[in-house]
Amino acid sequence: MPLNIKDLKITSPDFQPLGKLRDEHAGDKGNVLPRLTVSGVPAGTKELAVICHDPDAPLANGFTHWVVYGIDPSTTDLSDAQQKFRVGPNGAGDKQYYGPQPPAGHGEHHYYFWVYALDTKVEGTPTREEFLQKYAGNIIEQNRIVGIYENK
Repeated sequence: MPLNIKDLKITSPDFQPLGKLRDEHAGDKGNVLPRLTVSGVPAGTKELAVICHDPDAPLANGFTHWVVYGIDPSTTDLSDAQQKFRVGPNGAGDKQYYGPQPPAGHGEHHYYFWVYALDTKVEGTPTREEFLQKYAGNIIEQNRIVGIYENK
C-alpha cells in the first residue's frame, strides 16, 4: 500500500517546521511536551499514533522521545495526550515524553513528530521499532513536523 501525504497534518504553535524547540521542551530544562495539533485525518482512520524520534542521536537507531497510541481520530489537540492516551516506551524504556537532550557539542539534532493515521487499532504499547514493523501496512497516511534543538 503506497503511503500518501495528502491532508493529514501535525503542527505546533510552539515551533515552526525546522524551527528551534525552546529550552523548556528539552529533557534537562523543563521536559514540557510542545503543544501539537492534528488536522486532515483521512476517512477510514480507526486510530492515530504519534511518535517523536531523533535520528541524529549517536545510537544505531537514533533515539525515540515519545510514543503515543489509542488516539481517537476526532482528536485535534494533543496537549493532554500524555494523560489521555496509551504512552509507549521511549528510548530510555520509560512511558513518558523525554525531551531533547543531545550531547553537548554534538550539533543540531532534528526531532521528528510523526502522526500516523491507521486503519486498525494498535494493541498494547509497542516500541517505535515494534510499531513500524507490525503496523506499517496499516498506515493510511502519515506526516510530520520537525523541530531542531542543540545543547550548547
